[in-house]
Amino acid sequence: MSVAVQGSLALLNDPVAQTLLRSAIPARLAYVWHDGTPRVVPIWFQWTGEEVVMCGPVDAPKMDALKAHPSVSLTIDDTTWPYKTLMIRGTAQTAIVDGMVPEYAQAAVRYFGEEQGRAWCGQITAMSDQMARIAVRPEWVGIIDFETRFPSAIANKMG
Repeated sequence: MSVAVQGSLALLNDPVAQTLLRSAIPARLAYVWHDGTPRVVPIWFQWTGEEVVMCGPVDAPKMDALKAHPSVSLTIDDTTWPYKTLMIRGTAQTAIVDGMVPEYAQAAVRYFGEEQGRAWCGQITAMSDQMARIAVRPEWVGIIDFETRFPSAIANKMG
């Protein structure tokens, strides 16, 4: 069995990636601000099988920044040794959606559970009749699991 190399979209099928994509760990979305400086924010996500979908208020400052600079990266990483990290790079596609973004409702249930997730969505819907949808289709994927895949500087020293 061949192991997919860092950068390969085939890594999305790896058990480490699948576990992290189904987890209740927030993603860390990195993007470029208007002045060219980097930003990173924790954010809920939902994996559709083709793209990572994140949502927020339509007037969130990151929306304009993502339109101007759509190249992004994100990580989903756990905090238990051996640490596992899924890294994704891609281009953010943004849209304003009337009502609740379906992937946001799915994420709320995954993060909070059925009852609290639905209650949370009810509160969000009461605040606004639109949501911003941010979709990232992976263009590059990497995994670090400290078992079979290490950061490159460590892997290079291991031989």
